[in-house]
Amino acid sequence: MKEKSLEYVISAAVGAFFSFFGILAVPLALLIPCNIIDYFTGLAASRVNGEKITSEKSFAGIVKKIMMYILIFVGFGIDCMISYVTATLHIEMKFPLLFAAMVASWLVINELISITENCEATGVTIPVLSPVLRFVKKKIETAVEVPGEDDDL
Repeated sequence: MKEKSLEYVISAAVGAFFSFFGILAVPLALLIPCNIIDYFTGLAASRVNGEKITSEKSFAGIVKKIMMYILIFVGFGIDCMISYVTATLHIEMKFPLLFAAMVASWLVINELISITENCEATGVTIPVLSPVLRFVKKKIETAVEVPGEDDDL
C-alpha cells in the first residue's frame, strides 16, 4: 500500500512540475540532473588529475550553478514583459516562455559539454559527443545573434 501512495505522490509532483513550467519543464528537467552530474564529474576530474579540491573552489561551482537559474529567471522576466505587451495589444503569442526556454536549453548544452570535458579529463573519451555538442551550441549562438549598440539595425 505504501508503494502505491509513493507512486501517487511522485506522479502528482511530476505532473505539477510539468504543468507549472509548461514549455520550460523539459529544459529544467534536463538542467537539474546535468548540474548535479557536472558538479560531481568536475570533482572526479580534479581528483584524478591531482588537483586539490577546496571549499572555495567547490563553493564557486555551486554559485555558478545558482547563477544559471538566475539567468533563466531573467529570460522568464523578458517573457513576462513580452506577454504583457502582446496581451495589451491583443497579439497572440505562440511560445509564452520562449526566452527562458532558450536560455535553459543553451545552459543544458553547456553543462553537457562540461560533463564531456570532465569525463575526458579523467581519461574517458567518446569522440562523437564533444564535437556534436559544440556544433549545436554554435548553431544556437549564431541563430540568436542580435546586433550590438554600434551595429546598424
